[in-house]
Amino acid sequence: MAKHYSEKNADLKFLKGKKIVILGYGSQGHGQALNLRDSGLNVTVSVRKGGRGYNLALKHGWQEGKNLFTNNKEAVKGADWVHFLLPDETQKEVWENDVLPNFKKGAVMGFSHGFNIRYNQIVPPKEADVILVAPKGPGHLVRRTYEEGKGTPALVAIEQNYSKKALQLALAYCKGIGATRAGVIETTFSEETETDNFGEQCVLCGGVVDLIKAGFETLVEAGYQPEIAYFECLHELKLITDLIQEGGISWMNYSISDTAEYGEYSRGPRLVNEKTKEEMRKILGEIRSGQFAKEYLLENKVGRPVFNSSRKNLENHPIEKVGAELRAMMPWLKKKE
Repeated sequence: MAKHYSEKNADLKFLKGKKIVILGYGSQGHGQALNLRDSGLNVTVSVRKGGRGYNLALKHGWQEGKNLFTNNKEAVKGADWVHFLLPDETQKEVWENDVLPNFKKGAVMGFSHGFNIRYNQIVPPKEADVILVAPKGPGHLVRRTYEEGKGTPALVAIEQNYSKKALQLALAYCKGIGATRAGVIETTFSEETETDNFGEQCVLCGGVVDLIKAGFETLVEAGYQPEIAYFECLHELKLITDLIQEGGISWMNYSISDTAEYGEYSRGPRLVNEKTKEEMRKILGEIRSGQFAKEYLLENKVGRPVFNSSRKNLENHPIEKVGAELRAMMPWLKKKE
């Protein structure tokens, strides 16, 4: 059984007076940095000058030269905690060129995804705590729930415990971002990385997106209106997932019609069957062996040809075209910055 932690297990005193540097100001960067600052901790943000993150940081009240830096090397000097919230594919270069030459002995290396430690892209010095704090939600949710007096659950892991206080430090960080209000579960860098990548590829992103597109295409090819296909295969998905999140699959089934529930039991296994699970096991094997990591890093090294063409194809898919038109009729669904 996994170890669970809450507010009573965490104390901000372990981070009082410490210099915490957040590398990156994207989704997780802005959410975590703002929460830590509002928790009374000493936080510095490092972000590329002139970019979207930089402009957002200025908007949020960070002051250049004081707690906002545009040079990673300068930002991390003297830092007690350096937290990597940069894209996976850029972390190794930033670590080797900017952070390592200026890294203080005994400082904390913090991550919110274990990719670069799990696949040995970053090899930390022995004289460092290596900590994972992974909120189970996007950064805007981490921020919003904190402001509401609640929190977003998180995972915590310790790869190296040089200080002999790594867990206390990690839980203090969790408290600083509001995660201990919702609950924190202990894991490992390997478990977090492998399950996270698997969930994204097989269920949350790869699985769901391709299932939506296949359903939409099947209805349209059979002569049904694209707008109707969009509502049935995409729009209503949130209604279902909200019910599942609120009370589990049984609660969702209680809330839908008996016709829909019977369709789930009798037709679902025809789509997602042993052959599907066999492919899932292959994908999990690729993740655990490092094959996927090598493929992804090579994809970035050669200019992202598959990534970019796939993104363009999706943008031009009919479901995106009709979806944009329908969402324009529903102003409450407009994207937020």
